[in-house]
Amino acid sequence: MSAASRLARRMWHQLEPIHAVLYFSPQAFAEAGALGYDVESRWPSYFAYRTAPLGRAGSRLATAAYYSFSPRMIAEHVPAAWEVASPERVLEARMAAVDRTYRDLLGDKVTADAAVEAAELARRAAESVSVAGRPFAAANLDLRWPDEPHLVLWQAATVLREHRGDGHLAALQAAELDGCEALVSFATIGAAPVPNFAGRGWSEQEWDAAQERLAARGLVGPDGQATERGRALRDQVERMTDRLAAEPWRLLGEERAERLAQLASPFLGAVFEAGLLPMTSTLGIATVKAPD
Repeated sequence: MSAASRLARRMWHQLEPIHAVLYFSPQAFAEAGALGYDVESRWPSYFAYRTAPLGRAGSRLATAAYYSFSPRMIAEHVPAAWEVASPERVLEARMAAVDRTYRDLLGDKVTADAAVEAAELARRAAESVSVAGRPFAAANLDLRWPDEPHLVLWQAATVLREHRGDGHLAALQAAELDGCEALVSFATIGAAPVPNFAGRGWSEQEWDAAQERLAARGLVGPDGQATERGRALRDQVERMTDRLAAEPWRLLGEERAERLAQLASPFLGAVFEAGLLPMTSTLGIATVKAPD
């Protein structure tokens, strides 16, 4: 793995949790509930918040962008989300949710000099990304930048997270793994238990069929675990994801990236200290873990 790829992976671990509070914090659910979304489950607000930058997207566009969610599940939430609130109102609510979350977590630290510098560095990285073939990254980069440093940091982390996520889907396609197979192959290497993926909407029959297809390719053995070839393919996917995510970090440079990681650490620490996130991300295919 190149130095740029390693840096891309490290910065993902640093910034993904900063972005992901949108889908888990009580403040985010409160804002979504005020718009009229059902917050008994996290999925109505998740699909509304994450899809809103794409505009009034339909189910096919959302399915293409999300990839590893069942098209049937996506169709339950998109475009129904826009019957509750317009994408423009959802975007306002998600920024209010992030603002409330970080002000509650960090107080005056959100306007400290360290937050200002972190925001400047993160924005520089985000604005350097190539958006070709990356719809989520492009849609978020098209949004107006907020004024407050903690919100700039969050929006930059969102652009960078979606840039990596879009590249990850390209890596899955290159490995000829469809949406359900991507999840099955991840489970078969023991990276996450199968129940963790129940929220993606695939039926038991669809899951079993995907596992059979992987077995026919020699990627899953009779014990239901990944074969050596299966593990090698997953490693290929993750390495390609890192390579495709390296561009903004290569341009920002290791020294400034390390400075960003240092400056953003209070945000990261506050998120984990508050227990807002599960240890395994439901946003991407790989594992999000707290830093050492």
